[in-house]
Amino acid sequence: MTTNHTKFAILGVLTTGCRSGYSIKQMIDTSLNHFWKISYGQIYPTLKKLVDEGLASVQEHAQEDKPDKKEYHLTDKGKEALHAWLAEPLESIPKEKNEWLLKLFFSRHQDRSNTLELLKNYHQNLQSVYTNYQAIEEMIRSNHQDDEDAMYWLFTLDYGKRTTYAAIEWSEDTIRAFKEEKR
Repeated sequence: MTTNHTKFAILGVLTTGCRSGYSIKQMIDTSLNHFWKISYGQIYPTLKKLVDEGLASVQEHAQEDKPDKKEYHLTDKGKEALHAWLAEPLESIPKEKNEWLLKLFFSRHQDRSNTLELLKNYHQNLQSVYTNYQAIEEMIRSNHQDDEDAMYWLFTLDYGKRTTYAAIEWSEDTIRAFKEEKR
């Protein structure tokens, strides 16, 4: 049976104080998006399903000249479901789908200059991601040092920083080796 991890991601986001679909999306885009992608198209149907299953409740608040604002809250049943999911052992280490590596794997079939550009572009993107992670770390340390979740956010961020740094080193080594290889 396949687990709907999006459901648990949103249950988790509800524990952070995010209550509206918009604030949930903002939290995902600034935090989870670095390792877990969720679109608006997934958020609202998942929220509806959480309410239908009794894992979350929804309150509507009237707004002037706007549609009613919906605020979602984790129920006790939702907290139990989140705790149970967190306690489950991992079924396997997730496999990364990486279009970039897929292209590199088959790069023999393109001009070497295109492959070198692909490598350089990947390296630049990794450096940008790493810089972004450093800014997020500073923001967490500056603005959330007393937040109970901050330690866990920083652990997750550290994983991203370390894997990105390793990929930066790999890309530098690969560019160097590619330039030295004569064909």
